[in-house]
Amino acid sequence: MAANDRAGAAPARKAAADSASRSGTGQDGGLMRASLSAVAPGTALRDGLERILRGNTGGLIVLGMDKTVESLCTGGFVLDVEFTATRLRELCKLDGALILDKDITKILRAGVQLVPDPTIPTEETGTRHRTADRVSKQVNFPVVSVSQSMRLIALYVDGQRRVLEDSAAILSRANQALATLERYKLRLDEVAGTLSALEIEDLVTVRDVTAVAQRLEMVRRIATEIAEYVVELGTDGRLLSLQLDELIAGVEPERELVARDYVPEPTAKRSRTVAEAMSELDALPQSELIELTTVARALGYTGSPESLDSAVSPRGYRLLAKVPRLPNTVIERLVEHFGGLQKLLAASVDDLQAVDGVGEARARSVREGLSRLAESSILERYV
Repeated sequence: MAANDRAGAAPARKAAADSASRSGTGQDGGLMRASLSAVAPGTALRDGLERILRGNTGGLIVLGMDKTVESLCTGGFVLDVEFTATRLRELCKLDGALILDKDITKILRAGVQLVPDPTIPTEETGTRHRTADRVSKQVNFPVVSVSQSMRLIALYVDGQRRVLEDSAAILSRANQALATLERYKLRLDEVAGTLSALEIEDLVTVRDVTAVAQRLEMVRRIATEIAEYVVELGTDGRLLSLQLDELIAGVEPERELVARDYVPEPTAKRSRTVAEAMSELDALPQSELIELTTVARALGYTGSPESLDSAVSPRGYRLLAKVPRLPNTVIERLVEHFGGLQKLLAASVDDLQAVDGVGEARARSVREGLSRLAESSILERYV
């Protein structure tokens, strides 16, 4: 099981990051994350921006160049020199904006005046910030504004504004979120263990399933928030990233396995795939996620309070996934052949061998693995 958890860590982190990317407006969430990563602590650009602040000057920097950006530029100097933090600091002493290439390896222009479309709406008041906001909305590149008077760094991405905070402040919030994640993960482990024991005894109800699905989704959402902090912290978030990986290892695979085990079979009145059920859960507002009836509806059940006590039986994906070294193709064949977990638990070695691709050695491994899982699940619940 530990090996399976480690294998699931990277997909879980990716899922959390993908979910975080969707927190922006459409595809712009991904651009905001990439932009935050470019200005995170430990990067040469962030070093240059902090040098500008310490030097008590301001700056306006466009992180990319194309024909649209070029059309907004007047005056200044064409440089095309290698980017360094010290050059950025010195060139920001000029009265004008800097244009960098999108990979932040070269300073292309310095001291330019940016003239964006004045009809583009903006709520900013200062000249530099108004320009940064309008340029970010008019071009497809991030714009950074360093305020001399307010002593802050603001990142503009297609109309979104993010003030870059000090690492200590971000770490404080991240550690609070991590403590919350640890508590939620502990509770998830408890309800997941209870579900495993109930599966062995064939006593599962819709309430038990939705409780696990609910906790899985809550853990994912907290992980999403922490993943944002990891991006903002850059090199300062290394330890946070390791802790996050450890806590959410196996969460994303578990979420899919629960859905595959319990999403109801299609009927004439209702039909919901596993992917649709997971998407429905992902889209639930936080205020609705706390209601088990709403989670049940997302999974494809009626969602009435009475239906929560209805008995359901797992197909067996979740428990078979805990058997060591059992390929997914074999799991699919076993579930298809036996049709449910109870028949799998009752199957003999000879019965298992009847499944295509399951030889005697594998059949014994599956039989012994399921027996050990059944015994440990029952012991954990009652001892």
